[in-house]
Amino acid sequence: MEKALTRWGPYTDMRQLAQAGPTIITRGEGVYVYDDQGHEYLDGHGGLWLANVGYGRREIIDAIARQAETLAWFPSFGGFANEPSLALADRLVSLLRPDNMAHVMFSNDGSEAVETALKIARQYWKIKGRGTKYKFITRRHSYHGVTMGALSVQGVTANRTEFEPLLPGVVHVPAPYALHCSIHPDSHVCTLACARAVEEAILTQGADTVAAFIAEPVQAAGGVIFPPPDYLRQVREICRRYDVLFIADEVVTGFGRLGSWSGSRHYGIQPDIMTMAKGLTSGYLPLGATAVSDEVFETFLHRPALGPEFRHGNTYSGHPVAAAAGLANIALIERDGLVEHSRSMGLILRDALEGIQERHAEWVLDASAEGLLGRLELRDPSGRTAAGDIGTAMSKHMYDLGVIVRPLGDVVTFSPPLVITAEQILRMTAITEEALKLIKA
Repeated sequence: MEKALTRWGPYTDMRQLAQAGPTIITRGEGVYVYDDQGHEYLDGHGGLWLANVGYGRREIIDAIARQAETLAWFPSFGGFANEPSLALADRLVSLLRPDNMAHVMFSNDGSEAVETALKIARQYWKIKGRGTKYKFITRRHSYHGVTMGALSVQGVTANRTEFEPLLPGVVHVPAPYALHCSIHPDSHVCTLACARAVEEAILTQGADTVAAFIAEPVQAAGGVIFPPPDYLRQVREICRRYDVLFIADEVVTGFGRLGSWSGSRHYGIQPDIMTMAKGLTSGYLPLGATAVSDEVFETFLHRPALGPEFRHGNTYSGHPVAAAAGLANIALIERDGLVEHSRSMGLILRDALEGIQERHAEWVLDASAEGLLGRLELRDPSGRTAAGDIGTAMSKHMYDLGVIVRPLGDVVTFSPPLVITAEQILRMTAITEEALKLIKA
């Protein structure tokens, strides 16, 4: 029987939902969430790549309540500010100085953070007197958000086609997907041709027309694509050589997910611009941020025209309650040593996934993890399950067995809260293997 639907769900098959109805999650604690029927689920996806400090953290809840009682909201336009947003900006700059970040503009989520970064990059070159540099180079399989600019630099084709035409001047290059190399599909040796493809795109377009290259350190929603070790360093050097800004989209990879404060640091690069969201508050309230280097900020600051140097902002930029949540969240990550914990637990996750691959080699193409971000790529050698459907079938079995993960085609992805224990990781991966056995049966 179809149910009346008043809420239009994001990325949701609404016809299917009308038949089955939603799964209503009523509460969360640690790495577990509970539905309205009382069923317990280990959240192997961290909500949506983001519940870094886990659910039900009283420290963040209390910080939100205290700030709401004092000042629930006031705009930050035209010189106004509030103490939590100022303190959070200082804290982020302190944390991200090793990544070359020095100034922060707040927004509401990752899409807005990316939109801000794209606008900064275009205006930066206009201020420099090089307004022909307006194009963006991005990668296939990339995910950067859903606003029109962020969507334009996204490389997940299915997400783009219904909204075209999009922003002009966007060039897509091959992703560093060694397992499915689009440049040398028959080779098992990575030549980093995908890094050279960035240079070729810059030269083909003309370096005097390219504003920025944008990249997630790990392409999360594209299938958790881990780059070859030297890929990002090579691309960073190429961008410097041709005066192209490097935008690191850290919406998923920031705040300990890879076992480092940022994915940029994990892979040894310093971007010009960095976007953040998700783990910034661990989902307790929406908050995004775009950070820039001193050089980028100073270029805007010394713009000769009068008035706002950057005519951009969101109504809720620097929301005091969201900023209070961010401060409390970062304090918990530091106090509980969750960056280091993610690194050590990531080794356990990787070993467990690789063990599944060893025991089911004919079904598992790849098993890998960096910190607490992991992937299991599957195939059905029997041909009973269509390519692209195995991940969904696996996730349904895992859900029935009490673990929530996110399928992306034939890839099962893992990004549990950073507070997860070794015992919980082994339970999660044991259920993964049990689900695989059900698929094989």
